[in-house]
Amino acid sequence: MGKEIIRIGVVGAGANVLERHAPGFQAIANVELLAVCNQTRESASRVAAKLGIPRVYDNWLELIEDDDVDAICIGTWPNLHCPITLAAFERDKHVLTEARMALDADEAKTMLEASKSVPHLVAQLVPAPFTLGVDRTIQELVSNRYLGDLLAIDIRISPGGFVDLEAPIHWRQDYELSGYNALSLGIWYESMLKWVGPATRVLSMTKVVMNKRKDASGFVRSVLVPDHIDVLCDMACGAQAHFQVSAVTGLSDGGIWLYGSEGTLFFDPQTNLLKGGRRGDTSLQEINIPFDKRGKWRVEEEFINCIRGIEKVKNTSFDDGLRYMEFTEAVARSAQSGKEIFLPF
Repeated sequence: MGKEIIRIGVVGAGANVLERHAPGFQAIANVELLAVCNQTRESASRVAAKLGIPRVYDNWLELIEDDDVDAICIGTWPNLHCPITLAAFERDKHVLTEARMALDADEAKTMLEASKSVPHLVAQLVPAPFTLGVDRTIQELVSNRYLGDLLAIDIRISPGGFVDLEAPIHWRQDYELSGYNALSLGIWYESMLKWVGPATRVLSMTKVVMNKRKDASGFVRSVLVPDHIDVLCDMACGAQAHFQVSAVTGLSDGGIWLYGSEGTLFFDPQTNLLKGGRRGDTSLQEINIPFDKRGKWRVEEEFINCIRGIEKVKNTSFDDGLRYMEFTEAVARSAQSGKEIFLPF
């Protein structure tokens, strides 16, 4: 870059920015949070005062046009990820954007193509956070044939609570803000991409429990984003997979199972425990993961190191983002049409 200090502009200061990105950047030497823009001037000013950010902007275009800003951290809802990313690249700024990548696969493809036109700039997505501690170990176990031939995958994700029938519409239930990103489907597919590779064929059913909810202003809004998703898919590795991601399966524990011809792996998202067993065993046993193999949250450090040329983007690239966006859109298309959808598009 030719600059010792890297100056960050923050667009959208939600919980993840306040709890993770801001302290993560502020812990790195010669990195400065220079500017912030939020939904309103007032909220941006509060964030600036809390974090010690010197510049506040009324809209994100003004912030991106600030020549002193070297990189943009996008913490908005998915509906703005694409336009902000494209504008940042046009102004020669690196981009770290919150997941999910975009509203749909077309936007994700546009973002990826734009990033390839500016290869000197870093384009990074916030990774799926739930499996960072076990990703490397599962990858090694699969590649070293702990499972033998991978035959079946069963993924059941549930927060464990009952659906709230009275709650106002959440932004994640608002198609205009979240697009095809339903529940945490894309997050868990991203983990599967790391472990075993992509899906090639998708067949799905989805359900919206409450098709109308009030917004913050009291207006009744239509809800299009499903509360319950079931997906069957063929994986490129030869396995058949079942995804169930739900906000209605009360008291369910969930978990991720990988079944092979010679072994089984189980990951519990609630406890972060990884268990396994092989042919001849009578039960699963916890798999001890050495400290040096346990991944951790280092999103901000990785982003800055990539800008400085110390490392390359590993968690998560725009190529990865396009893959999970195609999957989430394939699930929606299949549910709408009742037909199988083939990947990649």
